[in-house]
Amino acid sequence: MKRIKILNIKTFIIATAIVFGAAINKTMAEAIGTWKAYMSYYDITEIEEAGNILYVLASQNLYSYNTTDQSIQTYDKSNFLNECNIEHIAWNPTVKKLLIVYSNGKFDLLDRNDNVENISDYYNKSMTEDKTINSIYIYNQYAYLSTSFGVLQINMDKVEISNTYNLGINVKHTYVEGNRLYASSLESGTYSGDMSDNLIDKSNWTRIGDYAPYDDSIDENLFAIANTLNPGGPKYNRFSFLRYYNNKLYTVPGYFRSGSLDEQVPGSVQVYDFDSQDWQIYQERLDTIIGHKYLDNNCIAVDKNDENHVFVGGRTGLFEFENGSFKANYDKNNSILTSALVGEEELPAHYTIICGMEYDESGNLWILNSATKKYGIYKLSANGQLTAIYKEGLIVNDHVMANLESPIFDKNGNLWFVCNHWNNTATFCYDIKNDSLYVYNTLVNQDGTIISATNMQCVAEDNDGNIWIGTNRGPVMIPESQLLTDDKTLTQVKVPRNDGTNYADYLLSGIDVTCMAIDGGGRKWFGTNGNGVYLISEDNMTQISHFTSDDSSLLSDIILSIDINDITGEVFIATSNGLCSYFSDATGTTEEMTKDNVYAYPNPVTPDYTGLITIVGLSYNSDVKILTSNGMLVAEGRSNGGTFTWNGCDKNGKKVASGIYMVATATNEGKKGTVCKIAVIK
Repeated sequence: MKRIKILNIKTFIIATAIVFGAAINKTMAEAIGTWKAYMSYYDITEIEEAGNILYVLASQNLYSYNTTDQSIQTYDKSNFLNECNIEHIAWNPTVKKLLIVYSNGKFDLLDRNDNVENISDYYNKSMTEDKTINSIYIYNQYAYLSTSFGVLQINMDKVEISNTYNLGINVKHTYVEGNRLYASSLESGTYSGDMSDNLIDKSNWTRIGDYAPYDDSIDENLFAIANTLNPGGPKYNRFSFLRYYNNKLYTVPGYFRSGSLDEQVPGSVQVYDFDSQDWQIYQERLDTIIGHKYLDNNCIAVDKNDENHVFVGGRTGLFEFENGSFKANYDKNNSILTSALVGEEELPAHYTIICGMEYDESGNLWILNSATKKYGIYKLSANGQLTAIYKEGLIVNDHVMANLESPIFDKNGNLWFVCNHWNNTATFCYDIKNDSLYVYNTLVNQDGTIISATNMQCVAEDNDGNIWIGTNRGPVMIPESQLLTDDKTLTQVKVPRNDGTNYADYLLSGIDVTCMAIDGGGRKWFGTNGNGVYLISEDNMTQISHFTSDDSSLLSDIILSIDINDITGEVFIATSNGLCSYFSDATGTTEEMTKDNVYAYPNPVTPDYTGLITIVGLSYNSDVKILTSNGMLVAEGRSNGGTFTWNGCDKNGKKVASGIYMVATATNEGKKGTVCKIAVIK
């Protein structure tokens, strides 16, 4: 009888949960604390056949295709693999594993069940030789890797490097014939050694002739199959600037710095639509239309009245798009924008440098034009009128400062931006209403200490109205009370050591901060040049997380841009190795908590689920209580922005029993919110 009773209870819970699910009808977010990579799979370079599975290397990323059920599986650092930037792959039919060789010298071994083993000895080995790997040859349980100095032998069965044959030549490819191992070099010819000899001894190798060519082309039939597949992903794996708006992520790939960096990346725009879960590639090869180069797009602005109306800036001018199609360009030849100066010489139109743009609340586009003769700020009004604004504070040595970028509007409508140039680093605030420019170019903190920063790289406003500036010596702050005043003292937040002394340390002192974003909980996300991503609490006193490529699925420690979807809490991170994201536990807030915007997921909570249960749609710093159906308190706390997470345990840390649990909310002023329900099934 007892067993029947339990089954009836579970049946009731499941039935109730189905009703809840139908009533909620929400698109559930990814699990908090998980990573996602947005990798490109466009340019196919290698294909390996493993029975009914095709492994495809494309744009230095991996996916597989099952010819039996036509399914596609992508692989990345957030999903199976240990690294990114794959150079070569090779299938070993003897041990039934795929060898994956990364550009940094690490290796993964992937079996058909997607189990992965890693070899990092080669990566960790200190050596003067170039570690470049040119090709892979499979023989029995071994993989022979042709390197810039010789041959590396990997035992794929034992998952180890068996031997290193340092021949002192750049081996293009390796092969076995009979009992002899051959290593062929374009420059040095072909060498051979008897595999029964000690081939670690270079004297046991003999030059037998010139370079022996080999066919490394992809099988035409396999390529024809792979060429019809669509594993998803963007066309390009380069992202330098991100802008999330209205469930779309707008991206550009260039990274231009006057006087220091000119990569000449072909102009492109890639937009990810989260509704259709697909990428849109804006019209390319505009050089054939505009009559000059189209390169290094490094900023993008979305019209708040029309998300399909987009402006893109870069080294070669300002570009206007409508529904992904080119509409117009603005440069020195057809507008009042001007190109950069070298001395007194004005450069051609393809040096009309636009490194920053932002829309104001009235629909005007504000444009930063760098290194010009006179004007650095332009306003493109909603009716298409382009106006130049002269500000003496932007002029140094008879020309506008270089690398004007990272514009934002604060809550009072003031335009903030930086000059990210080692020779004239500064932060500016343009008070549009009073036509006044405030310049922060002497970096002195509240203790009177000079901050030895040579770059100011980004600006952000926190929830309290303070302005944050990211420098190559750490973040600094201008308190709201000092804005638009003559007080140019910068604040470095002091974090107490809490070690029994009265000492404190400046927040992230010495860290090269390249980009910033503020999440729904008021927390700061700092992207850095070589130190990954830091997450700092709203009160600035706690380092909540420090993500690096070594201890997380972050693709690289060099961070170029960060933006956040406040509805889902997804933090988008552009790195030097591509685009990834992290699902955080903070979302945007709502002014009023109602049954329409407060909900929990997953719901129902099934027996196999071990993650956090998330309640979203809350007001700022709201009070949340988890109660049993008869009103007993199970858990409580405050929301992080608009999100509260529950680990499914009671106040004693014990997993709760099956049942229906009530979520009661109240604002931080004590005003009651709404109630939602969570079904837990054990």
